[in-house]
Amino acid sequence: MKHLFITLSCVLFASVSVAKHIRFTVDMTDQVVSPNGVHLTGDFQALLGLENGDWQSNTLLMEQQSDTNLYSVVLQLPAFRKYEYKFVNGDQFYEVEFVPWESRVGYDFNDNRWLYLDSLSNDTTFIGALKFGENAPAGLQLMRFLVDMQQETVSSQGVHVAGDFNAWNPTTNILYSFVDGIYEVIAYAPAGSYSYHFINGDQITDAELVPDSCTDAEGNRNLILETHTILPTVCYAACEACVVNTIDQAFVEITLVYPNPTDGLTQFMVPDGHVKEAQLMDAFGRVVQQVNVVGARSFAFDMTTHSSGIYYARLFHADGHVDSIKIQRL
Repeated sequence: MKHLFITLSCVLFASVSVAKHIRFTVDMTDQVVSPNGVHLTGDFQALLGLENGDWQSNTLLMEQQSDTNLYSVVLQLPAFRKYEYKFVNGDQFYEVEFVPWESRVGYDFNDNRWLYLDSLSNDTTFIGALKFGENAPAGLQLMRFLVDMQQETVSSQGVHVAGDFNAWNPTTNILYSFVDGIYEVIAYAPAGSYSYHFINGDQITDAELVPDSCTDAEGNRNLILETHTILPTVCYAACEACVVNTIDQAFVEITLVYPNPTDGLTQFMVPDGHVKEAQLMDAFGRVVQQVNVVGARSFAFDMTTHSSGIYYARLFHADGHVDSIKIQRL
């Protein structure tokens, strides 16, 4: 199979008109670079017309930048889409990097890196020179922001986060939703203290109004960044996770959840046919258990393998609506 050689001045074009330039760069410092080169693999290779389609480890060769440890490739991909990818030290898939869990998609045991390409501007999107097998560019720490928008009508301009880490730009960091209602984004900054807020839209005037109990004097959320950090999922314009207030009362009266709190099994008794699927999510919004409930009147989540803290059971009804129930693991 042939390699596809690419320079920074020679760009691959996707066969679509709504596209955006993006530069992928990996820092191979502390790595013994394979004589077969450094490659990029991902779920966008078929869009580029590469041989054998997506997730091929030997078709997208990255070029070394001068005499540095940086390897790059510039692509043109359809905008307004989420992409998953990994770097490969060599040209075989067993040479793919091990992505730390903070950087992974995370849902359904997905261990790929990810990004959302949201711009059609004429510049080239660049997220930084990520160190091979690590979370962030050299000298920076990862921040993963998560906000629950279940109680909001999400703007057609999307959900953003702005703070002093991105010069309070309300359009720089757009959040993506893997799970209904939970939006998130990964950003990078030096260790330090930061202020920020979520924005339902792309204007500063669209920013959330957060209670004084969890903000600074200017009404901003705060973060002390000492290491790579996934922040807890918070409700938009609130200090904590969303309070469940939309559960149908008739459903509550005939549903049993016990014991809660628990350090073992949490049992659910549900009306036959009312619920088709149940998910257990941690405080970061990641699905950690999933149960097919169709036809069953009872099911359980095994909490013994999870650490102490707050979890949320999401019950998917046959009529399409979703309920959430808070569970405490002792």
